[in-house]
Amino acid sequence: MTKELSVVMPCLNEAETLAVCIKKAQHFFEREKINGEVIIADNGSTDGSQKIAEDLNATVVNVPQKGYGSALRGGIEAANGKYVIMGDADDSYDFNNLMPYLLKLREGFDLVMGNRFKGGIKKGAMPFLHKYLGNPVLSFIGRLFFKSKIGDFHCGLRGFSKEAYAKMELKTTGMEFASEMIVKASLKNLKIAEVPTILSPDGRSRPPHLNTWRDGWRHLRFLVLYSPSWLFLIPGLLLMIFGIITSAFLLNGPVSIGTVNFDVHTLLFSSGFVLIGFQFILFYGLTKVFTVENELLPKSKKYDRLFKFINLEKGLIVGLALVIAGIVLSFTAYSNWQAIRFGNIENMSVFRMVIPAVTLILLGVQVILFSLFFSILGLKK
Repeated sequence: MTKELSVVMPCLNEAETLAVCIKKAQHFFEREKINGEVIIADNGSTDGSQKIAEDLNATVVNVPQKGYGSALRGGIEAANGKYVIMGDADDSYDFNNLMPYLLKLREGFDLVMGNRFKGGIKKGAMPFLHKYLGNPVLSFIGRLFFKSKIGDFHCGLRGFSKEAYAKMELKTTGMEFASEMIVKASLKNLKIAEVPTILSPDGRSRPPHLNTWRDGWRHLRFLVLYSPSWLFLIPGLLLMIFGIITSAFLLNGPVSIGTVNFDVHTLLFSSGFVLIGFQFILFYGLTKVFTVENELLPKSKKYDRLFKFINLEKGLIVGLALVIAGIVLSFTAYSNWQAIRFGNIENMSVFRMVIPAVTLILLGVQVILFSLFFSILGLKK
């Protein structure tokens, strides 16, 4: 039977607080006259949590694959509700006050996030590092990378429609599941709302499952890997621009700033920056094709235009032109060396030809190889 709301709680040895969380959710259903159910996604509890849930008429779903994300995915997929609200079973969130979430879902929002910083964080409810460093920094990165307006990326209490959940196609198994949900919802242009939420101290006597540094890194790693623009494109462009500008000045002759003199040795490093930056940009293109073609990231209009602008034939022509330009410069440098009967090169002007020549040849070969691999990745098109 289809219900309006399913409350899903991941569970791993939550015997101390599980009963109070279930009762609060059930009292909410009764008070607001909501056709709902409580789903306990058990991840291998050994403290009798399953029996507690069954005695309170909650549905227990056994999820053998370990991890916060795995447990939630198992519980959500077993839920019968049109809408789902997920929350931790440690009594830090008030399941008796879910109406703000349900109202937003009824209005048509696909994802409704709680914001603990707006609702209030009670004393002792969140560690100092999480409150003032981890959550603010990761939430800022998430907003910057994915143009999201969410102020609290890691609030554990959130609601969504089953239809929206299917569109998100969530894959992660650990704590980064929380970030993936917002990232996927943002990339797929789902309607997202935010409601103030109060966070209370954990009701358990044992330490939480969350590991500050390990899980913080997993969140950060996920955000970076899902944003190839910030991981590859932007650093690559900055390196290339810096390298090209610096090289342009040094090609005309040495540059002095105060008592410091920059010459061909610096030109060698700036050319290296150009090559490294270009390699970053190429990796951006390859990553973009791989993630879209494997449905890890949604396809956009820009992506379709990418294949119209970049193709194998154009890449081969540009790459070959760069290689030829490098070879021409190399022969010019060779002629200058020949003029001194292949002796010791002391004239720095020769190096100002050799370094750009080698750089152009390497860039040309990179373009040719990239074009071939880019075309292989995009064979579906």
